Amino acid sequence: MATGEIDLNNLDKSDWKAYRFDEIVQNISERVDPNNTDLKVYVGLEHLDSESLHIKRFGTPDDVNGQKLKFYKGDIIFGRRRAYQRKAGIATTDGFCSAHALVLRANPDVIDPQLLPFFLHSDLFMHRAVDISVGSLSPTINWGTLKHQDFLIPPKYKQSGLAKLLLSNEACVASSDVVLKKLLITKTVALKEFFKKKIKEKQIKDFGEIVTGSTPSTKNTSYWGGDVQFVTPADIFDKSAYITKTERYITKKGAELSREIPPNSVMVVCIASVGKIAISTEFCVTNQQINTIIPASTVDSSYLYNVLSIFNSKIVSRAANSVVPILNKGDFGLIKIPNLPDDIKLHFISKVKLFDITITNARDVSENYKTLMKSLINKVF
Repeated sequence: MATGEIDLNNLDKSDWKAYRFDEIVQNISERVDPNNTDLKVYVGLEHLDSESLHIKRFGTPDDVNGQKLKFYKGDIIFGRRRAYQRKAGIATTDGFCSAHALVLRANPDVIDPQLLPFFLHSDLFMHRAVDISVGSLSPTINWGTLKHQDFLIPPKYKQSGLAKLLLSNEACVASSDVVLKKLLITKTVALKEFFKKKIKEKQIKDFGEIVTGSTPSTKNTSYWGGDVQFVTPADIFDKSAYITKTERYITKKGAELSREIPPNSVMVVCIASVGKIAISTEFCVTNQQINTIIPASTVDSSYLYNVLSIFNSKIVSRAANSVVPILNKGDFGLIKIPNLPDDIKLHFISKVKLFDITITNARDVSENYKTLMKSLINKVF
């Protein structure tokens, strides 16, 4: 990839200058009452994807109460709670966001607005953000501390070239994500064809044993920091069916206080962000927001995962009658989903595998672009 005169392996930073963070950006603290605003777009921390510049999901004023922060098109919404999640997305419209975020706007006298999002996703910035966070359960950044942090910034005459380089690579990331999204949609459409005819239904509890997780005391250090995955809704993403890593890990001692989940179990979020689904890849423990189906020996977890994904509305609607959506183990188990005849089920699973091979390849391409993007950002900053 052409970089013009920019040699990232030998980047000369001799003329770079240190600025306080509040000289680099403005902290926009304009308040909004969701019950008294014409703004239609709400962005919570749950709408921000880790390590992504783009905001792909939104909420509405009806979703929230209490004072929020207003943002304008082009501002950056940075999640100051749990900064290790690396959430900082560019606003594509006016709206308001969670007070657990910071709304940041580039000071154009110091940094090119097109370069700022990449700086905020650099290890240099993110590691500092994590270091100054306070609190153990939900570490949070205070603006009063962040604003005094110093960072080296390139001179303005160099910033345009750096921004163009990073933007060209970001275009490749975005393009690969579009291909992946289209493949996922095509897969869903193709699999739905299996259910056009009336299919005999079966209650979820008849596919296996259902268990609900729990959280060991966070005050007991002997329960935390081990090598057992502790799965929460934050670890379950649409982009992957499988749990490969988690934000937090517990010890064997901590795991003994909950029900250990075996590999190839199907986990479904049943509180708040109801309907998120994933498959375990190793022995793990979940928190109380997740109901897990440990499939019977005759049940294919891939079949169960895909059918639950297709008929996800059944899960969501069952939990929609309370202020905070919640679906207990008993009600969850009573939900009925189609159970294909064995011969058709084999064809269904076969088609799932073919799609998943293609999707995995596309996801690998996307991840390679993202890895390159991270490398370039960190070479610049």
